[in-house]
Amino acid sequence: MERAEYERLAEFDRRLWWFRGLHAAMLAALNRRGPAAGSRILDAGCGTGGLLAEVAERAPQWTAIGLDRDAMASAVARQASGRPVCVGSVNDLPFADSALGAILSADVLCHRAVDEAAALGQFHRCLKSGGVLVLNLPAYRWLLSDHDRAVHNIRRYTAGGVRRLLAAAGFTAIRTGYWNMVLFPLMALRRKLKARNPTRPESDVKPLPAPLEALFAAIVTCEAAVLGWGLRLPFGGSVLATAVKS
Repeated sequence: MERAEYERLAEFDRRLWWFRGLHAAMLAALNRRGPAAGSRILDAGCGTGGLLAEVAERAPQWTAIGLDRDAMASAVARQASGRPVCVGSVNDLPFADSALGAILSADVLCHRAVDEAAALGQFHRCLKSGGVLVLNLPAYRWLLSDHDRAVHNIRRYTAGGVRRLLAAAGFTAIRTGYWNMVLFPLMALRRKLKARNPTRPESDVKPLPAPLEALFAAIVTCEAAVLGWGLRLPFGGSVLATAVKS
C-alpha cells in the first residue's frame, strides 16, 4: 500500500463505519467456529491493527498475534493492539506447522503482492487439525475501481470463486456468503460514477458526516449480527468465508 494509505488507515481504522462492520462480521464468524480457549489466533495481514485490537479486547479467551509485510504498519499495529506483531509475508508464514488455532485475514488475498495459492497453502500448513480460517475479500471483479488501485488490490471475488479456492487448498466445511448488502447499491454507484484518477488514485478510507457514519455503522453491525446467527446474505460488497483444516 502507498504510505499515505497506511497513514490514513492508522488514523481511521476502528472508527469508520466500514471497518466497524468488517470487524464485527469477522468476529461473529470466528465466534461461531472458533477454536478452544487459549488457542493462538493470527491476524494475517493485520495492517495497522484495528482487527487485531478488536480480537484482543473482545475475545480474550484466545491469544491474538499479528503479521504484516510492512514494518511501519506492524509497529503501529503492535502499539494499537498491545499484541505481538511480526513482519512477514502471507506467502511464507514464519510459523511452525500446526501452530495456530485460527487465522483471520481481511482483504489480503486480493493484494498484488500476494500469491493466492501460496498464501492459502501457508494458512493450511500453519493451522492445527480442526483449525478455522476466516477470510474477508472484496466482491465482484466488475467493481474494480480507484479505491482498489490505491490500496494495490488486483482481484475481487465471488462467493463461489472463494469456495473453489479454499477447496483446492485442502480446506473443508467451507461456508461462503456476502455482507454489506443494504449499502451495496450506494457503494456500487459511487465506485462506478466517481471519476477515475489514473495518476493518483485515492481510496475510500475517509470519514463521512457523523450522522451518516452512525447510520451506516448501525446497518453493517446489524448485518454482522445476522451473520452470527448463521444466516447468509445473497449479495454485498464483500465476501465472508470460513473453512476448516481437517
